Amino acid sequence: MAAAGLAVTAAPLIAVSAEDSSKSRPERKGIDFGFSLYGMRALKLADALKVCAMVDFDSVELVAVEGWPCDPSQLSSPARDELRKQIDDFGLGVSAVMEDLVAVVDADRHRLNLDRLKRAAELGRSVSPKRPPVVETVLGGRPDQWEQLKGPMAKALHDWANVGEAAETAIAVKAHVGGALHTPADAKWLVDQVGSEWLRLVYDFSHFQLAGFELDESLKLLVGDTAYIHVKDTAGTRDDFQFLLPGDGKIDYRRYFELLGKSGYTGSVTVEVSGQIHGKPGYDPVATARRCYANLAPILAEAGIRRGAR
Repeated sequence: MAAAGLAVTAAPLIAVSAEDSSKSRPERKGIDFGFSLYGMRALKLADALKVCAMVDFDSVELVAVEGWPCDPSQLSSPARDELRKQIDDFGLGVSAVMEDLVAVVDADRHRLNLDRLKRAAELGRSVSPKRPPVVETVLGGRPDQWEQLKGPMAKALHDWANVGEAAETAIAVKAHVGGALHTPADAKWLVDQVGSEWLRLVYDFSHFQLAGFELDESLKLLVGDTAYIHVKDTAGTRDDFQFLLPGDGKIDYRRYFELLGKSGYTGSVTVEVSGQIHGKPGYDPVATARRCYANLAPILAEAGIRRGAR
C-alpha cells in the first residue's frame, strides 16, 4: 500500500469466538473508541466485527451507503437480527450509521434523501435499540458554493431534523475540506439556523486542519453541538492533500484528547480510513485496524479518557 507512513503486512484473522470476546469486555463508561467499517468493505461483515472486537475497539460504525453490506434496502429483517446478535456477541457498540448524501437537490431527490435517512435510522435502532446510533453524512457541494447553498441547505436540514425527531435518532452532518460546508464557523451557523436537538455535527479535525483552522478554537466552538467524532490524519495542502491513518501525520492527538477529556464530550471517537487509503491495491484492513489502535489507544489512556460509553 502506498499511503504515506503506513507499512502493510499480511495479518491473518486470529481465531476468537464470540463468547470469548464478549466475556473479555467488561461494561465500561466514558468515550467509545471505535472503528468505521468504511475501512473494511473487503471483509465479510461478521469478519469485520470479529476484527474490531479482537483488536479491542469499543464500537463500530456501520455503512448504509448504497451497494455496501449494510445498505438498509438490502438487509432483510432476519439479516438485521443476525447482525444485532453478532454485534452483541462480540461485545461491541454501534456508534453511527454512515450515509453519503447531497443536501441541496431537487424535490424528488430530497424525498429520496429523507427516505434514506429514515431507513438508516431504522437500521441503527434495529441493531442497537438501547443506544440508537447517530446517522452521519457529508452534505456535498464545493467550497466556493457556500454562500449560494447555505440557505437551501439549512432549509433541507430542517426536514432532515424532522426525520431524526420522528425516529428519535440524531442526524449528524460533517464539514468537508472539499464541500460547501467546510469551516467551523459555517458549521456552527448551520446547526444554529436549524435549531433542533436532532440535527448535530460530526467533528473531523483533519478537514479543518487542511483548511488552516486550529484545533483548540474549532473544538471549543463546535464540541457543544457535536454528536460524533471521526479521526484520521493528513499530509499536504487543502488543494493537494492525502488523508493518512490517525497518528501517521501531524495532528497532535495528545493535545486533542486532553482537550476532549475536559470538554464534557461523551460520544464516540471513531477511526475513519479514507477511500484514498482503502481503495488502493494491497490494502489490508486487519493490519490497518491494528495500526490505528496502536497509534491512538495509548494516547487516549495517557490523556485520562475513560473508554466505553455504552
